[in-house]
Amino acid sequence: MKAEDIEFVAALAKARAGLLLRGERQFVIETRLAPLARREGAPSVAALIERLRAGPDSPLADAAAEALSGTESAFFRDRAVFDRLRDELLPGLAARRPAGKARAWCAGVGSGQEAYSLAMLMEESRGRFGPLELEIAATDFVERVLEKAQAGLYTHFEVQRGLPIRYLLRYFEKTDDAWRAGPRLRQAVSWRRSNLIAGDAGQGRFDLILCRNVLKNLHPDMRPRVLARLAMALADDGLLVLGADEAAGLPEAFEPVRGGAAVYSRNPSFGRAAA
Repeated sequence: MKAEDIEFVAALAKARAGLLLRGERQFVIETRLAPLARREGAPSVAALIERLRAGPDSPLADAAAEALSGTESAFFRDRAVFDRLRDELLPGLAARRPAGKARAWCAGVGSGQEAYSLAMLMEESRGRFGPLELEIAATDFVERVLEKAQAGLYTHFEVQRGLPIRYLLRYFEKTDDAWRAGPRLRQAVSWRRSNLIAGDAGQGRFDLILCRNVLKNLHPDMRPRVLARLAMALADDGLLVLGADEAAGLPEAFEPVRGGAAVYSRNPSFGRAAA
């Protein structure tokens, strides 16, 4: 692959989705774009890149950016985060919302395991947080994984990654050689395709935002833009949960909440960030 092709694809990934291609870029590009090339009838990845050069703002460019994302997810990923949600953050949210209504946003949700994990946590803790009802919104810019998430269909390998057997039997149904989230679990989450670098106007404000293991995959130039939009979407007394290694470069709009697990609140002395 030509060096200029690698640079072109890297620039496209950044422009369309804010992505930073990590590792051996040629290997990443060839591995992730090869299925798209076959689907589009292109004889090679190089031929696909030529098509992308001819139409860098086409739906094909969006499909290429989606393919390059390399999304990965697992149920109850980083269990310490969900333990803290159960023991501290959700009870605190319930105390601040005596009416019993709150909104959560799982941003960059991938194939949906995080959103379903949060929904199961709420079901398992029903009554523990008083009358709290949590409306869960989940978004991702990769259409194919969002469709999978909405369908709630997972392989045996996927449910083995972090999902306790009792939860599997309680909330999922066996379907041939796969498992499907039950109707109650699927109805607990609303799904929407959305690109974080393009903004999320119209979603409103959220009491809890989970945006974990997303920032580390973004180009450094794009992270401030995404964090500013998360700040705009967070309620004044809301909480933002990031990945454990994603605190670098956090703007003054946020301040850490004691207790670890990468939890942040809005800095009351800092004006609401501009989008």
